[in-house]
Amino acid sequence: MLVSPGAAVWVTLCRDLRLGFRRQAELINPPLFFLIVVTLFPLGISPDPDFLAKLAPGVIWIAALLATLLAMDSLFRGDYEDGALDLLLVVPQPLFMHVLAKVCAHWLLTGLPLLILAPMLALMLSLPSQAYMTLIASLALGTPLLSLLGAIGAALTVGIRRGGMLLSLLILPLYIPVLLLGTGAVVAASEGLPADGQLLWLAVLLTLGLTLAPFAIAAGLRITASG
Repeated sequence: MLVSPGAAVWVTLCRDLRLGFRRQAELINPPLFFLIVVTLFPLGISPDPDFLAKLAPGVIWIAALLATLLAMDSLFRGDYEDGALDLLLVVPQPLFMHVLAKVCAHWLLTGLPLLILAPMLALMLSLPSQAYMTLIASLALGTPLLSLLGAIGAALTVGIRRGGMLLSLLILPLYIPVLLLGTGAVVAASEGLPADGQLLWLAVLLTLGLTLAPFAIAAGLRITASG
């Protein structure tokens, strides 16, 4: 019996979530890394609240970016090694739909915990209270985009042994606009200025990412499989 595309995508999403919860180390590493990196800044630089408040937007965003990148190399590697990726390439449903489901699962397992931890770390870094909602909004828009962009690099490097360094070199330049807009929005909110422009641009980029990135990821996986 032919499974509808929606049902097939739901199965892929649930499968990846189950696998993610079984891999406890991979599940804990990104939020733990995020927590440790942000915590080290007051210890290593200065505990002065005014100084930390100025650093807080950049510190939180850079830590979130690196934590997302930390989990990116394993996005398709398990499927590549056990042959599940070959099956995805031949199923009747469009590959880009399965890819989008896998990226959604990746964000739920890595990006969402960062989003939950961010307000607590913002409080630790003395971020002004009026910037909290902007911080959450920027991360809610930016971290899915980081996952989408990172998945493009993961698809191109999945067949390379120890391709983590190459993945970083490919993806970090693409992360720069997201980092600038995310930190810019939080800095503006911290200073009492409107941050709508930066958030709207993040929303535009996320919309473009959701529209175009799955096709680019699917193409990258086909190139890897054919190689």
